[in-house]
Amino acid sequence: MRYDSPVARELVAAAMADLAQRYGGEGDETPVAGSEFEPPAGAFLIAYLDGAPVGCAGWRTHGDTGEVAELKRMYVSPAARGRGVARRVLTGIEESARKHGRSRLILECGDRQPEAIALYRASGYERIPDFGYYREEPGVISFGRSL
Repeated sequence: MRYDSPVARELVAAAMADLAQRYGGEGDETPVAGSEFEPPAGAFLIAYLDGAPVGCAGWRTHGDTGEVAELKRMYVSPAARGRGVARRVLTGIEESARKHGRSRLILECGDRQPEAIALYRASGYERIPDFGYYREEPGVISFGRSL
């Protein structure tokens, strides 16, 4: 799915609203261009449940080696939470990144996202040095995992 598709834009807007509610501001202010999620440099996935779009995530190339992917815009709508959607989306992102030659996936989230932190830890992600747009901010937590 294209990052700038209507379905993706709607889910990303919901993700930003969720982050704004948790942290204030506009949500995640990390600079993101839709072109970063186009293969082979990235991908953007949409999850459907009973025919309705309920979640999304994307990966984009991180760094210059072509080996690392960064997870961005991971989101599951509140009505679909607790049903395994996030785990399936994360698995899809990992498979897509691996298929495009990435051997590592990294991400940053915040300490007010306990559900995300639990998912990443349960999926084998470990803390790494903070690296992203929010690396100097209090409460940022960065994770990484070999694919």
